[in-house]
Amino acid sequence: MSIEQNKVMNLEQEVNVQPLPRGFKWGAVKAGIKASGKLDVAVAIAPKTANAAVMYTKNQVVAAPVTVGRRHLQVTGGRVAAVLVNAGNANCATGQAGIDTCVQTCVAAAETFHCIFDEVIPSSTGIIGVPFPAEKVIAALPAVEAALGDTPAHAELFAQAIMTTDTRMKIARAVVTIDGAEVNIFGAAKGAGMIHPQLGAPIGPPHATMLVYLFTDLSASTEELNKLLAPAVEQSFNCISIDGDTSTNDTVLLLASGDTRTRLNEQTTEPFANALNQVCYSLAHQIVDDGEGVGHVVTLHITGARTPVEAKQVAKAIAHSPLCKTAWSSADPNWGRLLAAAGYSGATFNPEKVNIRIGTQPVFELGMRTPHFDEAAAHTTMQQREYTITLDLGQGNSECRFITCDLTAEYVRINADYST
Repeated sequence: MSIEQNKVMNLEQEVNVQPLPRGFKWGAVKAGIKASGKLDVAVAIAPKTANAAVMYTKNQVVAAPVTVGRRHLQVTGGRVAAVLVNAGNANCATGQAGIDTCVQTCVAAAETFHCIFDEVIPSSTGIIGVPFPAEKVIAALPAVEAALGDTPAHAELFAQAIMTTDTRMKIARAVVTIDGAEVNIFGAAKGAGMIHPQLGAPIGPPHATMLVYLFTDLSASTEELNKLLAPAVEQSFNCISIDGDTSTNDTVLLLASGDTRTRLNEQTTEPFANALNQVCYSLAHQIVDDGEGVGHVVTLHITGARTPVEAKQVAKAIAHSPLCKTAWSSADPNWGRLLAAAGYSGATFNPEKVNIRIGTQPVFELGMRTPHFDEAAAHTTMQQREYTITLDLGQGNSECRFITCDLTAEYVRINADYST
């Protein structure tokens, strides 16, 4: 086996250069759901069907499309022919009427795209608690069918249509060449607010949203895809936060068309998994970088933890602290807030063994402010668009990288006016 290439790129730069996964078509139209009048219904189809793996929100309050999609995947055993996405209405907290209207759109999509009803996976994003305009989605489907295509331009329209408060589309792709055969991955995501994904298996405990769609022409079963998707999500989408709010609609869906006939085996699994991980990480980073009102993207590198769980506990406590996030917005190197948040995180550690750095600047060492603390240098580091804060707990060998951001007045403005 020879691995000739394994790279990820932002499709915004390469949209007209690189091939997309074979076995899929994409399209989008304006259905009049968004008040802005922009693209708001997107469809991806697999004419020969695809095998799917999915992870949904762990929020106990879930939107109708999550409930319906979960049901469909159970019925088909993970077989998918069409993905139907609307933006501008979350179809959440809409009662039985929301379920019924979601089902109606799936029935109409099955008729339009010539597939079985249960092979349609619905997704919605937008405002919560507003009656779902199924009639607008259904009326738009013939136009979507006419607009379908397999070119980068079609994939780009799909990525644009799923946006809500996003300011730019979020797309990434990877190519892995194995024994002379190219396996392609394309990912499209949306999300800028209500971002603290806590994704889990589609079967089990059950506003703006994170939606992620991953497409590949690899040949793999649903069971195989699930084994790859879970770890990829855990180290990417489950390691980001903009505002600490977990959406009712969060979805990560991976579809494999099998068009390359390259199968997963002992030789191909590792390179494909690495490429999938890179695509997921790129999309996760793009989501935070385009967060509502974000001025600074901060990577929290927690090291020296007893377990990965405790490392993530510390990262989340810091990422969700309003005091830390507001300090980042003004580039204030107030390291005491970092230490305090770590202290209430629930992780066990001895403060006298902790070390903290902002960028390369040491600020706290072994129980007290370091004599080498250069406040001006730390402030300069924090004025950058992106930087890393490293906090070593001195307890073990586990670590976590968690991407988050500052909290600004612009974020408050956007969300104070979201429904009006």
